[in-house]
Amino acid sequence: MDYVWGITVLLCGLWTPHRGADAQRAKSNVPRLKLSYKEMLESNNLFTFNGLANSSAYHTFLLDEEKGRLFVGAKDHLLSFNLIDINMDQQLISWPPSSSHRDECRWAGKDVQWNNVKFAAIEKLLKTQSSCSHEGATTPTLKEEINHMKECSNFIKVLQPFNHTHVYACGTGAFHPACAYVEVGKRSEDNIFRLESSHFENGRGKSPYDPKLTTASLLIDGELYSGTAADFMGRDFAVFRTLGKHHPIRTEQHDSRWLNEPRFVGVHLIPESDNPEDDKIYTFFRENAIDGEQTGKATHARIGQLCKNDFGGHRSLVNKWTTFLKARLICSVPGLNGIDTHFDELQDVFLMSSKDSKNPIIYAVFTTSSNIFKGSAVCMYNMADVRRVFLGPYAHRDGPNYQWVPFLGRVPYPRPGTCPSKTFGGFESTKDLPDDVITFARSHPAMYNPVLPLNNRPIIIKTDVDYQFTQIVVDRVEAEDGQYDVMFIGTDIGTVLKVVSIPRGTWHDLEEVLLEEMTVFREPTAITAMELSTKQQQLYLGSNIGVSQMPLHRCDVYGKACAECCLARDPYCAWDGSQCSRYFPTAKRRTRRQDIRNGDPLTQCSDLQHNDEENGGSTLHDKMVYGVENSSSFLECSPKSQRALIYWQFQRHGENRKQEIKSDERVLGTEQGLLIRSLLPKDSGVYYCHAVEHGFIQTLLRLTLHVIPSDHLDDLIQRPPADSSRSSHGRLWYQDFLSLIDPPGPNSVDQLCEQVWKKERKQRRQKAHHLHASQSHAAQLLHTSQSNSSKWKLMQESKKGRNRRTHETPRAPRSV
Repeated sequence: MDYVWGITVLLCGLWTPHRGADAQRAKSNVPRLKLSYKEMLESNNLFTFNGLANSSAYHTFLLDEEKGRLFVGAKDHLLSFNLIDINMDQQLISWPPSSSHRDECRWAGKDVQWNNVKFAAIEKLLKTQSSCSHEGATTPTLKEEINHMKECSNFIKVLQPFNHTHVYACGTGAFHPACAYVEVGKRSEDNIFRLESSHFENGRGKSPYDPKLTTASLLIDGELYSGTAADFMGRDFAVFRTLGKHHPIRTEQHDSRWLNEPRFVGVHLIPESDNPEDDKIYTFFRENAIDGEQTGKATHARIGQLCKNDFGGHRSLVNKWTTFLKARLICSVPGLNGIDTHFDELQDVFLMSSKDSKNPIIYAVFTTSSNIFKGSAVCMYNMADVRRVFLGPYAHRDGPNYQWVPFLGRVPYPRPGTCPSKTFGGFESTKDLPDDVITFARSHPAMYNPVLPLNNRPIIIKTDVDYQFTQIVVDRVEAEDGQYDVMFIGTDIGTVLKVVSIPRGTWHDLEEVLLEEMTVFREPTAITAMELSTKQQQLYLGSNIGVSQMPLHRCDVYGKACAECCLARDPYCAWDGSQCSRYFPTAKRRTRRQDIRNGDPLTQCSDLQHNDEENGGSTLHDKMVYGVENSSSFLECSPKSQRALIYWQFQRHGENRKQEIKSDERVLGTEQGLLIRSLLPKDSGVYYCHAVEHGFIQTLLRLTLHVIPSDHLDDLIQRPPADSSRSSHGRLWYQDFLSLIDPPGPNSVDQLCEQVWKKERKQRRQKAHHLHASQSHAAQLLHTSQSNSSKWKLMQESKKGRNRRTHETPRAPRSV
């Protein structure tokens, strides 16, 4: 059996761990499985909504598990999708700006770039339509090209649940921000989705004017917390609280110590204690570094805090936050000579809740701000470290160079940033705070110490790829040997990475295993929104061109054998006795095999290899290939896993001993197979292709190669035909011979030729279509003139003569 042979190879030293350790380590950072957009569609693992003809920017998501709906905000539209299948039961609301607001937007100088790029767009369109496109690709229309360039539209930026029956929505409104209530019904069966157009509200301080600016928002207890720009020019950035019964409140205006051109990423409520009066709102954003923090222009990632019951000051900071504080988020890699490589461009955050609601785990996605060095990273933070920083020293400018140093003077009481409550201080309202507390809070909004990630380094780093991270969601999965956090990371090229955190020794020492990389959009586009449904076990993704949906797990893609399922190390999946399927933590299914921490099939599946082979679970394939002496031959063998190493063995006919094949000048081993540059008669025999992964060897292919001597081939080709009837079928024996030296397969000569012929036929059909269109247009212009009609017919005949292909009589194959 192949499994027994794999163990024998390991014991005999034919494949020793140190020989493949370096190569295996080099592959540890690549996805084990890589699925293209076509493969995702063909396997029914992807549902796509390719967007509306007059819309784009599907960037704002609101997931409602109770109603089973996904609400999406886009350009001039609101959409509602079914969580089971986004292509079922779609609902649509059109919400464009008023014509007067659109005209005012254009008079203000917006959308003027349309005139400048119009001809470039037309040129691009014509070039796209004239070139040969890949099958399945869509050709954009001029309307779609120009549609993405318009700013004087209503881009939906805010979607928040207001109550059980309504959603609060805000959009840019052609640089006139507006908000409205959307009725969605109380139950999923109500099938209600309509905009209450009779009750529009001013969206200033809720949505930005400019659609290119980001917004982060949270609506809780009837009050909307939002980080956005509050002016037409996009210069007055603030954290606002609007709606509700209280007066709107914001951060200090035109003070770079508070906010310095921020880009908001997220807003979250995190309890501070069991007393609701201590609840705090945390904002996540990136901003320009404050003068003196760093030489040159730089970006810093920040976490900000403010109290939910903050109503501003009495004489100072009136209608301004009095408890606002911010600290730097560090996500860096220690470097040589103490110089760290920083990932400062905060892109997204996700809070993984735990049993203690006061201490969620913060997952944050970062990219580099350098144009020379591009990379992405994911860092984890815990709330204990965050609170420790906010209880630490304040940042203060002092000294001859006016540098930032820790404040060492007396801190007023109650400590700035403390929420007024019975738990801390005994003050009932921020309006009762002493003046020295308000004054200190106004001049010291930043903390001196940064928030460091767990283990003081990122848990994921990507620097050698052609993409950057944009979004992240995390799912906590119960497996046979514990709980695991599975991360789904979106990129700027429309792919999703599925990564699992596995503890090596302790939970503080994590190994990140990249399980899959999946393409979820038809063309490269940045993923700008992600939502995860634990109830439906589905992932929803938004981009500029549409919305996609995919399941969290695809256990069947790993294979049917126990070893294949175990090597996958996917917490969602386990081998159930017959196949790799969804794992459920129940005591009844004792036959399930799963090993996420080690992924060791030698211990999990050693007693099941015989059953795998009987049930068709083994992946061993038999193949026979013919080659001609002195010619080259490629023996194809590609493992499903990109982390597996290929290992070849050879066995001559009539012998029992197998020998390892080593690369030399004549034989070259590649990741796709074995290339023999010049076949010799001694190359005839049986070739075994083994996949080595995680210490386990699995035989994938048993290939029998027959080498035809060159003199036999000459006799076969140069032999004259016995009669004319056989010569008329000369192509038949030649095709039979080709089938021997090149058996049918994914890269066979016949299939390659067929692809070329199909491409030529497609091009001829396109030319004929354009010719027919031009002929019809010319005929309409000339049909009134009889003489011109005659000339037209003559021209038609001449064109047909030029386009007519010359048909040659079949020729016998030439001698070789």
